[in-house]
Amino acid sequence: MEDEFVWLEEIEGKEALDWVRGQNRLALDRFEANPLYARFKATAERILQDKERIPYGQLRGEWVYNFWRDEEHVRGIWRRAKLADYLKDDVPWEVLLDVDKLAEAEKENWVYKGTEPLPPDHTRYLIDLSRGGKDAHVVREFDAATKAFVPDGFKLEEAKSRVSWYDRDTVVVGTDFGEGSLTRSGYPRVLKVWRRGQPLEEAKTLFEGEFEDVSVGFSRDFKSDPALCLWARHLDFYTARHWLSRGLGSRTAVPVPDDTEFAGFFRGRVMFLLRSDWKAERVRPQMDAVPQGSLVALSAEEVLSTAGGPPVVEVLYVPDERSSLAGVSRTEDALLLNVLENVESKLLRLVPREASGPASWQSAEIPLAEKGTIGVVSANAFTDRVFLSYESFLVPERLYLADGVTAPEVVKTLAEKFDATGLVVDQHHARSTDGTRIPYFVIRRRDLAFDGTSPTILYGYGGFEIPMRPSYMELSGKLWLERGGVYVVANIRGGGEFGPRWHQAALKENRQRAFDDFLSVAEDLIARKITSPAHLGILGGSNGGLLVGAAFTQRPELFEAAVCVVPLLDMLRYSKLLAGPSWMAEYGDPDDPAMRRVLAQYSPYHHLKPDVDYPEVFFMTSTKDDRVHPGHARKMVARMTAMGHKVFYYENIEGGHGAAANLLQQARRYALQYVYFNEKLSP
Repeated sequence: MEDEFVWLEEIEGKEALDWVRGQNRLALDRFEANPLYARFKATAERILQDKERIPYGQLRGEWVYNFWRDEEHVRGIWRRAKLADYLKDDVPWEVLLDVDKLAEAEKENWVYKGTEPLPPDHTRYLIDLSRGGKDAHVVREFDAATKAFVPDGFKLEEAKSRVSWYDRDTVVVGTDFGEGSLTRSGYPRVLKVWRRGQPLEEAKTLFEGEFEDVSVGFSRDFKSDPALCLWARHLDFYTARHWLSRGLGSRTAVPVPDDTEFAGFFRGRVMFLLRSDWKAERVRPQMDAVPQGSLVALSAEEVLSTAGGPPVVEVLYVPDERSSLAGVSRTEDALLLNVLENVESKLLRLVPREASGPASWQSAEIPLAEKGTIGVVSANAFTDRVFLSYESFLVPERLYLADGVTAPEVVKTLAEKFDATGLVVDQHHARSTDGTRIPYFVIRRRDLAFDGTSPTILYGYGGFEIPMRPSYMELSGKLWLERGGVYVVANIRGGGEFGPRWHQAALKENRQRAFDDFLSVAEDLIARKITSPAHLGILGGSNGGLLVGAAFTQRPELFEAAVCVVPLLDMLRYSKLLAGPSWMAEYGDPDDPAMRRVLAQYSPYHHLKPDVDYPEVFFMTSTKDDRVHPGHARKMVARMTAMGHKVFYYENIEGGHGAAANLLQQARRYALQYVYFNEKLSP
């Protein structure tokens, strides 16, 4: 099929942007005229900019570092406070960097993208700043002691760079060094050692991947002496080859399967998460095969040794059928394992008992609230103090301080952002087309009338091994639940709710399973009379935008509304656009004839028909999204419009993959979204 709208892939092309502005005007004229819009936007701005939000911070030495945005600091400020002061209600913050002032002074649309500190004193930082929210960013060295950028410090121009500290005067850098230095996905292929005062072009190449790889990576353990360093070639999104070195010297291959994921260093060990069963030669405790989803550790000394045979594989954690390991963090003396059990969290503290034998570990659960999501906000190798968080769909966030000895203490609590009186959360299961039970959460009023008339939003993602966990619904609660709406979160395959197996079940040629799971949840909602097609809308972004696109093109009769945010939609060209090549391990290669046939069976852009009654979909994307190309949404809207279908489109001219570059832009997006859902789904 000839693509008559390929011209819309020219991101900054005049004709394309004229088209975008025209589409934006149509959507804004429609939804801003609704009396709800001004109210929703003001409410979203108030919640997003509320000064009473928890200022989540990173514990670094005696300081707590925080990045903050509000109505006075739209782009944000990076600041810090002593821990004792941070625990007070009125925190005396010390501002390190004002991004609004920096943007004004440099006449740039700067968006803060994060920092990397130099351990152990954490006074030097590499700061990432993006123009308009793109993934590509500039890097500058900052001195927290002087509260200024370092004159003649490390500095990189805009690129999708990877930069890591080695020591105060040395970094390991991957960036756009010129022709041949990037992978086909646009990420670094080459790592160099760059020393202070040295011109970048004189930096020495240390490590190289292949053009077909996704990227290369480097990590250093700052607790080991001499330094332990891990090097990686990321072959695709889920496979990598790893090498270990002492310092920046010769490297030794780490004998783990390619589909393992590096999980950090701990006391001379290098840790990995398994994506498949592993029949290792030497395992402790003994087992025939280490199950997928397990956490294992190898002694660095044994890996680097040339004698003694393969290293012993220490098994630290093994999941069961309904659990998975959602994250691993380390403190000075322990590992923190964030475990999901039936999509709800518990936190384990794992401590090695070296004195009682090399295989002895002590495990204890850290007691926090039940039935929700626990997060490790801040943990590092130089202290046992950690910040932990808890939240659920209806319970506002709480911040805890823990030290590995005493029980965690609540130190900050988010005030309620919506009235949850009379609201309940149910967990149901739908049967997918192959019989698999698919869990989903329903947030609803306790006195809901099960008559099929309740306006309902069904949200899903289902990709990249990312679990959809309970989170406080501050905006959706205020703009939707409080007004009587129902909100549903589907835990479909492709995600990470039950570990690698749940994800792998919907990879590549099995992608349709994720869509079938989502559609089965929709059908189950209708069968339970929670809602009906006339009152059911769907919502998803990025990979979730693909999910929404597949759902409404395959089963349009199930839905009255759909919001499709920063989506992938043209699955026959996605690998030609921006970061698309890096996702071929997830979706498959469109240039492979067999996979092209599979992709063609569900690619939403290619399944549009002029004589089908689709819902009036609202597409949202961003010009500055340099991850998922805005051409996906643009072309979908253009083709649907040409076929005579009514759709809505809004493209934020700024913003990155989140479709908004600051809090005000986020507020506008939420206001548009919920005005649309109210118009389409209300009885």
